[in-house]
Amino acid sequence: QVQLVESGGGLVQPGGSLRLSCASSGRIFSIADMAWHRQAPGKQRELVARISSDGSTNYADSVEGRFTISRDNAKKATYLQMNSLKPEDTAVYYCRVFVYWGQGIQVTVSS
Repeated sequence: QVQLVESGGGLVQPGGSLRLSCASSGRIFSIADMAWHRQAPGKQRELVARISSDGSTNYADSVEGRFTISRDNAKKATYLQMNSLKPEDTAVYYCRVFVYWGQGIQVTVSS
């Protein structure tokens, strides 16, 4: 059984920063792909950032240069550092490891 729990979300002003964490439990392999997705009301879920076991990363064009994904295989965790946040970043953010998903955490960017 695999469980993923996100933390670190909340309300932040435009231009601010947040760091999301995703803690995993259960059987997670170090080779598993890890990613963050988000979904805003009325919109489709989109890939925000992805990191492979070798550290290679991919980002959505909308967050490139502002967000940084990282992973800690020893802790079986992944993180998303979000800087220079914009109102359009407002969404529920989901952690994904392989085919397993967290419950999601709200990020609201508003003044």
